[in-house]
Amino acid sequence: MRFVFKRSYDDDIKLFKHRPQAFYYLALLILMLALPLLLDDFFLGEVTYVLIFAIAGMGLMLLTGHTGQVSLGHAAFLALGAYLNAIMLSKGIPFVITLPLAGILTGIIGMIIALPVLRLHGIYLAIATLAISVLADDIIVMAEPFTGGVTGLVAPPIDIFGLDIDRYGTPILFYFLVLFVTLFVLMIYRNIMRSPLGRAFVAMRDSEISAQALGVNITKTKATAFAISCAITGLAGALLGHFAGAFNNETFNIVLSIQLLLMIVIGGLGSIHGAFFGAMVVGFLPQFIAISRDFATDNFGFNSLSMPGIETGVFALILVLFILFEPMGIYGRWVKIRTYFELFPFYRKNMFKRQKSYLKTERMK
Repeated sequence: MRFVFKRSYDDDIKLFKHRPQAFYYLALLILMLALPLLLDDFFLGEVTYVLIFAIAGMGLMLLTGHTGQVSLGHAAFLALGAYLNAIMLSKGIPFVITLPLAGILTGIIGMIIALPVLRLHGIYLAIATLAISVLADDIIVMAEPFTGGVTGLVAPPIDIFGLDIDRYGTPILFYFLVLFVTLFVLMIYRNIMRSPLGRAFVAMRDSEISAQALGVNITKTKATAFAISCAITGLAGALLGHFAGAFNNETFNIVLSIQLLLMIVIGGLGSIHGAFFGAMVVGFLPQFIAISRDFATDNFGFNSLSMPGIETGVFALILVLFILFEPMGIYGRWVKIRTYFELFPFYRKNMFKRQKSYLKTERMK
């Protein structure tokens, strides 16, 4: 059994709770750095895809999981980051400038778009962001001189100080590039949640009225959350454009927005870990289904498993099962298991009983 005593405010905002936790994450980092030696190019590409979705998941997690603002329009900001990065690269601007600039511009545009809907709550906010995702599809088609319309764009090659990076030509270098961006976003995210701004996000998620009584500027905090969330999502979109190679309006459709939201719900809302666990489900589930289908076909002759839409059906089934049996997601289940062994034999069954999310004064919003 391990006890963590917080004797000061600095203990409460440390990056790691204790030294063994820091050692675990260091071991995980070493494993990620050595992964190209352990996997072939195909599976390394799948891991790269998971990392890109983890970045997008962190962007949505900050807005939905930690600030309580549901968004069904983040595919639009993925598209914005991809198109801004590709357009700037085609103008001859170096990638080391276009990538962060695509994120910054996406954050600014996202904040401007979000300002009119900041007073909405719950399902009304979700519908408003859903409209943004639908409009983005039409805007991409209408802005054909810049976006290529339904034909789309081809992501220009990446050149970093004379080093050519391509998903297919140099998959290992592209993996390390995505890993570096993932770690960079992770550190920014983690430090935001340790700051007063991160505490304001969580306070507003739990109760806007209580947060406002404590001096939190609700409108400013929501706008800041939208800006940071869209900026992180824009970075993921820029990398996703290079991963896809060529993309158009159908690459960033409304299904992708819904998939991102379901991803963080399955992974575990309100936790950075949840973004990574959800990304692993989204990234590896198609491969798991394909391997299972091939195994069943070879051994049992079940050709019916090749029916279209099976991936969506399995993903929806997983979501329903988590909502019914584990609303806290994959990370929530891991926390329960870890707590059981840490507190054994003093673990209580109702320790993680769900609490009411809203005060009585907020239920009619």
